[in-house]
Amino acid sequence: HIDKTSIAFVSSKVDACDFLKLMLWIVLLSLKFLGFCKQLPIEDLCSLTSQSLTVTLTAAVPESTEDVLLKGFAVLGMEDERIETAQQFFSWFAQVQTQMDQDEGAKYRQMRDYLSGFQEQCDAILNDVNSALQHLESLKKQYLFVSTKTGTLHEACEQLLKEQSELVDLAENIQQKLSYFNELENINTKLNSPTLSVNSEGFIPMLAKLDDCIAYISSHPNFKDYPVYLVKFKQCLSKAMHLIKTYTVNTLQNLTSQLMKRTLIEQVEQRSEKMPEYQQVLNEIHQCYLDQRELLLGPSIASTVTELTSQNNRDHCALVRSGCAFMVHVCQDEHQLYNEFFTKPTPKLDELLEKLCLSLYDVLRPMIIHVIHLETLSELCGILKNEMLEDHVQNNAEQLGAFAAGVKQMLEDVQERLVYRTHIYIQTDITGYKPAPGDLAYPDKLEMMEQIAQSLKEEQKKLPSEASFSDVRLEDPESCSLVKSGSAESLNARHQTTISPADLHGMWYPTVRRTLVCLSKLYRCIDSLRQLQSSCLTETKTQVDGQLFLIKHLLILREQIAPFHTDFTIKEISLDLKKTRDAAFKILNPKTVSRFFRLNSNNALIQFLLEGTPEIREHYIDSKKDVDRHLKSACEQFIQQQTKQFIEQLEEFMTKVAALKTMATQGGPKYSLSQQPWAQPAKINDLVSSTYKTIKTKLPSTLRSMSLYLSNKDTELILFKPVRNNIQQMFQKLHALLKEEFSNEDLQIIACPSMEQVFKNLALTLVVQGMWMES
Repeated sequence: HIDKTSIAFVSSKVDACDFLKLMLWIVLLSLKFLGFCKQLPIEDLCSLTSQSLTVTLTAAVPESTEDVLLKGFAVLGMEDERIETAQQFFSWFAQVQTQMDQDEGAKYRQMRDYLSGFQEQCDAILNDVNSALQHLESLKKQYLFVSTKTGTLHEACEQLLKEQSELVDLAENIQQKLSYFNELENINTKLNSPTLSVNSEGFIPMLAKLDDCIAYISSHPNFKDYPVYLVKFKQCLSKAMHLIKTYTVNTLQNLTSQLMKRTLIEQVEQRSEKMPEYQQVLNEIHQCYLDQRELLLGPSIASTVTELTSQNNRDHCALVRSGCAFMVHVCQDEHQLYNEFFTKPTPKLDELLEKLCLSLYDVLRPMIIHVIHLETLSELCGILKNEMLEDHVQNNAEQLGAFAAGVKQMLEDVQERLVYRTHIYIQTDITGYKPAPGDLAYPDKLEMMEQIAQSLKEEQKKLPSEASFSDVRLEDPESCSLVKSGSAESLNARHQTTISPADLHGMWYPTVRRTLVCLSKLYRCIDSLRQLQSSCLTETKTQVDGQLFLIKHLLILREQIAPFHTDFTIKEISLDLKKTRDAAFKILNPKTVSRFFRLNSNNALIQFLLEGTPEIREHYIDSKKDVDRHLKSACEQFIQQQTKQFIEQLEEFMTKVAALKTMATQGGPKYSLSQQPWAQPAKINDLVSSTYKTIKTKLPSTLRSMSLYLSNKDTELILFKPVRNNIQQMFQKLHALLKEEFSNEDLQIIACPSMEQVFKNLALTLVVQGMWMES
């Protein structure tokens, strides 16, 4: 007998499976016990008391142990049985073993049942999939069948639509072709209508449609019934032409009969001077005639002017010329037509022609005010002034009076635009011009051009006698004669006319060239002298180059503006505020405060108003005289500068001597020039030698520069003659002074060159430079 308490204790420490293992272990122990019990009778075993097998356990049994044990025996179905004999034990053990076998295979059976369930589900799913595949295959076959049928139906529909479109196009084509044939009945109906008139609105469209039908049928001779319809349309055309002919002939006959009845208008014109009623009727007749002419001419002139504008949109000169020529013919034709009806002129005709000419003016003016080129504006002025006013209007002033008024107005607009554009051109390209380094590269540019000309001349000598057309030379062809070196003719070789590089148009200073071009377009005064003078004197290589540069370009200006036979005098109006200033100073004087409120003529305010009125002054400026004045000033500066360069030291010496003589004449101490430290013979010798050396060394370069810039022997001699005279006069004064103040021994020490030597030196230099001219 196993104590339930012990079993409950053990069962509380292990789970059900371990409990079964424990029970098995107890059974095994029992086997040993059975070996012991074999020696006892089975009945003796029953005599064993339960206390002999009682195992005392000191551990406390949990409250739920009995429940666990009862559940364990309940599982075995032995909750009410007791194991007291071996037979009971074996029976119990068999049950336990059977139960253990069952428990051990339960999870496998459970897994087998679980897998079997899955297998059944998979079989069911497989059956469903097979069924679905069968349905899908059936649907696929049905889809292919429907798709094939649908594609066939679509193709059939497309074919039907295509055929429908072709039939519609064919029907439209046939209808279009038949429309020409169907028009025959409509045209016949209109031509046979008694109310048809050639002046009706539908006659011209009907005639155009008839022409189209005849042209179409004539171009398709392969159509059915082609000859029949062509004949019928020709008959209709004949009817229309007959109507036109009848109407035109009747109209011309009526006009001729009316024109031949001029006696009525003549009678009115003859009586118009006697009675005002006739004059009023004549005026109304004139007005009616001119109104009708305006209705006829207005649209025609407008369309012609528009057509001319489109043809000459980019050529303003051609547009003005063609438009004016058209209006000249219109004016002449209108005067001739007017004279066919009337014998007395009327000013209303010119008013009508001026109104018609205004249409041309309205078209041309927007174009003119947008022209920016001076050449175009100048040419437009020439067309309007020379070709139109002088050629056409002067030869036929009576018929072209109205045209002349429009042309003059147009000419004023062109001239105003030309003056405006010229003013802008002068401000931007002349007055505001900033010279580039190459513009003032003098005398390098002239020397380079001279070298080029010399090299071309040398190459030309090496070529055959016949020069090519493209040869470039700076000399006059008439002066190309060869002279022997050292002969008398060689002295005159330089007198032949040559063209200086400075005279070439491309070598001119840009503002001078632009001024002359602008002047040739406008005939206005020039305004580039100040800018030219300030530039050439500050940016050329030397002062001599600057002065000669200015002189040369002033000569060019004077020469180029000489052919312009126009008045170069302009009037400038200015406001002189000198009196106003003086009167303001008087009224601001504190002494005049008490005179502010006097009630007589000494009132300060009244005197200020009377005496302080500004004056308007007019000044007249002549541009030609202004050029001459600038040229004279430039030449005088050049002469003074060259004279100073050659004899500046002698001038200073003579100034000191003159000051010494002045002091003596005014009561000062008597002087002895030879005793002055600055007037010792040796000092004077150094002074004279230095001056003479300067003349010999610098004079050739000065003459060379003059020849390079001016290249005109007459001009060079005129410009250099005052310099030569100043030098000779200075040496004459010096000789007179030396003879008066110094002894012969001192004169030998001074060794001043004689006047003959000075003259020969100057003459020899002039001969070498080719400036010598016999008196």
